[in-house]
Amino acid sequence: MLSLVKCSGSLASRQVDADNLLGLAAAGVAAGLINAVAGGGSLISFPALIATGIPIIMANITSSLALLPGYLAATYAQRKEIASLGPRVLWLLPAAAAGGLIGAFLLTNSSEEVFAGLVPWLILLGSLLLAIQDQLRQRLLSSAAAQPMASVNLLAVAAVLIATVYGGYFGAGLGVILLAVLGVTLHGTLTQLNGLKQAIAFVAKSAAALVFLWSGEVDWGAAVLMAFGSLVGGFLGGKLVGKVNPRILRTVVILSGIALGLYYLFS
Repeated sequence: MLSLVKCSGSLASRQVDADNLLGLAAAGVAAGLINAVAGGGSLISFPALIATGIPIIMANITSSLALLPGYLAATYAQRKEIASLGPRVLWLLPAAAAGGLIGAFLLTNSSEEVFAGLVPWLILLGSLLLAIQDQLRQRLLSSAAAQPMASVNLLAVAAVLIATVYGGYFGAGLGVILLAVLGVTLHGTLTQLNGLKQAIAFVAKSAAALVFLWSGEVDWGAAVLMAFGSLVGGFLGGKLVGKVNPRILRTVVILSGIALGLYYLFS
């Protein structure tokens, strides 16, 4: 944790050096590809930004903005599944926006020391959520696939609000959390719930971006570079999704996340 604080304290106005550009572009491509195939891309982009010396809160905010186009692309790709749920799901989107705003506000008003202390645990949590993703999908598939989508209830709205607060604050593994929340509080096919998850995540991240844009904590050079890389990676991931074993890729991300979380925890 001390190493995270040290690399954050004196670099608040830092811009990415030319020597780091290739690495950040590669990290953006990797994050976009991983998000498209297996999920967990922020566990690549966030540490890559920290490794260049960008302050830790700035790195988290920059990573969130850089990966936002990927959420838009995923939502557009599953627009038919989202539309099949009807207008009742619109009740969940204001909750997602509110959660994203609250999480972003908490992040931008956190001290570097507090956030640095939480980061190892947040990375380990994100890794754990990725590890249980397949089991969660199978459970939802077996329990909810044949049931009609129920009317949105207050429990679903409250659960989405809480989940998206985390999404605005950090967000690694947000998709897994949302899928679990929706599976518990609503009924629908796994395809429908997955599409709804994408829409909620996009709204939450977009709302958080409204706070981040005015925070003064964005490294725009890195953000634009990573956003372009994530779009390229997302396109490649879409092409490779049937050729790459997502479990193998996810396992690599999980093990890397655990190692990184432990390193930050004990360094």
